[in-house]
Amino acid sequence: MILINYQYVLLLLFVFQVDRNALKNSVVHDQSFCRISFIVTHIAIFFSFLKTFSIHRALVKSMDEILFMCGDKKRAVIATLNIVGLNTEGFAKNEIIAKALEGLTIETGSDLQKILRIDTYTSETIALQKFHTALPVFQSRMGALLFLISALLSRGLDSIQADRDDPSLPLVTAPFGHASQEIVNLLLCGQAVPNVFDGRMDFGGGMFLKGISMSVEVGFLTLLESLNFCKVGQHLKCPKWPIWVVGSESHYTVLFALDTSVQDENKLEERESQIRRAFDAQDQSGGGGFISVEGFHQVLREAGIRLPSEKLDHLCSTGFIVWSEFWQVILDLDKSQGGLKDSSGLMGKKVFDLYHFNGIAKSDINGSHATSGAETLVQRPRLTKLKVSVPPRWTPEEFMADVVVSSGPGGNESSGKDTEVTKPEPSQHAPLVDCIRTRWSRAVCNWVGDPPSIV
Repeated sequence: MILINYQYVLLLLFVFQVDRNALKNSVVHDQSFCRISFIVTHIAIFFSFLKTFSIHRALVKSMDEILFMCGDKKRAVIATLNIVGLNTEGFAKNEIIAKALEGLTIETGSDLQKILRIDTYTSETIALQKFHTALPVFQSRMGALLFLISALLSRGLDSIQADRDDPSLPLVTAPFGHASQEIVNLLLCGQAVPNVFDGRMDFGGGMFLKGISMSVEVGFLTLLESLNFCKVGQHLKCPKWPIWVVGSESHYTVLFALDTSVQDENKLEERESQIRRAFDAQDQSGGGGFISVEGFHQVLREAGIRLPSEKLDHLCSTGFIVWSEFWQVILDLDKSQGGLKDSSGLMGKKVFDLYHFNGIAKSDINGSHATSGAETLVQRPRLTKLKVSVPPRWTPEEFMADVVVSSGPGGNESSGKDTEVTKPEPSQHAPLVDCIRTRWSRAVCNWVGDPPSIV
């Protein structure tokens, strides 16, 4: 199935340039563009072949749906500028907005309140018309801030504070104005929860941490998970559409596929996911990968696993069960007992394409050209196509090692030639690959030219 959901491909919000030429040539020279929110917006560059009207329509539809998602499908609050003549058509509107913003400084909340216009809508159709009218305002330098205010008000400030674990912390962090995880989650799932795991983590005594409680349209991956600082749950890793916001230490970029089948699992992979979900539901260690004996028996019941008594006693002997040890037992357990034992180890290798976009200008070696005998590096946003190969989880270890593997036990005897051998394509590495492997743990990635950058 080819992805054609324009609203969520364009996901977004903060497109400062949406006409075709601007999309092709837009360059962000520093990370300030990423400050108030994430840069999902520049995925629109991929759709530069669309008519400008289609891009505008997809953009405002995205904004409309996101705000109604924040408002529990009941309302959307749109914050725009209190400018006379905003309903003017054509280029005159852009001139009016530019003149109103010329020399504008905002130093206090009162300064901001003076220029804001707040409208509440219960009809998506009427709100959509408002966005069409006010789109140039959201393309201005105030656009990101106005949409953030709209999302916060659509959710409701009391609900925003109730979503958070610690309401005293800022939503936008100083000194660079980076978005907190609450803001990212608000725009992805409609709730300003501060964590990326599924559901909530209960510590007893009324203490708990809040995570993502529902399926989402657009997901999230982070470099921090590859460094073991957090664990992203399945809701954000497996969104409805194969689009992910990618978080690094200081920036947000976009990873996406054009084919929704990249998220399909074979039956054994689905079985593993089922077992893992049951295990994680009993894991109170914060993603540490171990559970109590009582929780383990609950996992066995939910997953329909019948372990031989000697293996059960061995796993429970220490008083807690570690996922890695449990998983090795499952791999060696017959399917009739709820395991995944398969002598061939060939469960289907997946090969697919992903695209990564970074809206911050980078020196593009591939785009350089000679000037009087010297190379001139071109500054441009970077769109990288990655070929991703995901070996099956149960492939023999020599397949994953970078070694020669025989194509058959007997070779090509009829021709008298030496046994045909194949060698896995060597993997290229960049921090983005570490992020991809949090979603597809054994992914091998390759690309042409400059490595993709997530900073």
